[in-house]
Amino acid sequence: MGLWSKAVYGGYAIVAAAYDSYDYPSYWLGREYEHECETLVINNFFKKIGKDKKVIDIGAGYGRLVKIYEPYSKKITLVEPSKNLLKRAKTLLSARNGKVNYINCCLENLSSKLNSKKYDVAILVRVMHHIKNPEIAIKTASKLLPKGGYLILEFANKIHGKELIKNLLCGNLTFPIDLSPNDKRSKKNKKKNFILFLNHHPDKIESSLICNGFKIIDKRSVSNMRSNNLKSILPFSVLILIEKVLQKPLAKLNFGPSIFILAKKK
Repeated sequence: MGLWSKAVYGGYAIVAAAYDSYDYPSYWLGREYEHECETLVINNFFKKIGKDKKVIDIGAGYGRLVKIYEPYSKKITLVEPSKNLLKRAKTLLSARNGKVNYINCCLENLSSKLNSKKYDVAILVRVMHHIKNPEIAIKTASKLLPKGGYLILEFANKIHGKELIKNLLCGNLTFPIDLSPNDKRSKKNKKKNFILFLNHHPDKIESSLICNGFKIIDKRSVSNMRSNNLKSILPFSVLILIEKVLQKPLAKLNFGPSIFILAKKK
């Protein structure tokens, strides 16, 4: 689920309305592999971060990831622009009342709404694809973290293996070094001014993190085996075993469609 800046992305109402009318939990039916891949990397990152942390999950959707990082958290704040998804999160997590706080807010207003509150960990997963300028989200996360605070950042990878091969075969030899985001919307959806869905270049994201005072601690290539053919051939347990082995080494090649970064504020 995503957050955005009103000034840059056409307004809070556009994205909130899109997710208010869209059955986002149903999107995850049949995507157990992708969810488990994200479970692997988030668990791995939190083992490095430690336990009893105050966590803010920005663009939390219906709270899909909470069960993953809850064992490492003492207090959780979910931020979500869609009132409908936030309502679903409250229902899903009702047994955790007291531990989880819910905020209906867009990215540009988040810092002022929280009145200089600080968190140990900020999470932005499946958020960046709605954001044209990654620095906006990274700067917001930085304001919410003290020195030594951690950021778990995920983004859709512009130069993943399949896309890289496709562009090179088509003669687009500058594709690997073009840092501009790749808009994945159809021509029809662009005309209708649908919400952005962007794949970002890893070099651009990493540079923005460093420029905003973060040190990159770890990086993972995620959902490396995301293929309907592979899913139909290989058992789920085998796919996850392969994924577990490949996440770290393939990160060096920016191979997967999704990249996760663990960064620490200096």
